[in-house]
Amino acid sequence: MFESKKQSLISRSAFIARQLRFSLYAALLIIFSLLLGVGGYMSTEGLPFLDALLNASMILTGMGPVNPMTTDISKLFSSFYALYSGLAFLTVMGLFIAPVAHRFMHKHHMEE
Repeated sequence: MFESKKQSLISRSAFIARQLRFSLYAALLIIFSLLLGVGGYMSTEGLPFLDALLNASMILTGMGPVNPMTTDISKLFSSFYALYSGLAFLTVMGLFIAPVAHRFMHKHHMEE
């Protein structure tokens, strides 16, 4: 996927294309995560779409839920969704940072 230290640095346009591709992967993961949360809140707590979207967005960003969970199944879903959201956040950040970090490390450790 990335070039080895024996290969030359890729062009700026190829790097930008790589960064855009990884940003697309991150955006798709965010959309999937939001849809998962919205579906979960709608089915377990019976929230309307906008309230479910608000709760999913707040949990996904680490802010916490807006509506109180009243059923045991919604409390379980909310707990597991919060754990999943922490991992999703780290994965999204890794997808954004990986191409930049690789280019920096590659530039400074290339075999001449």
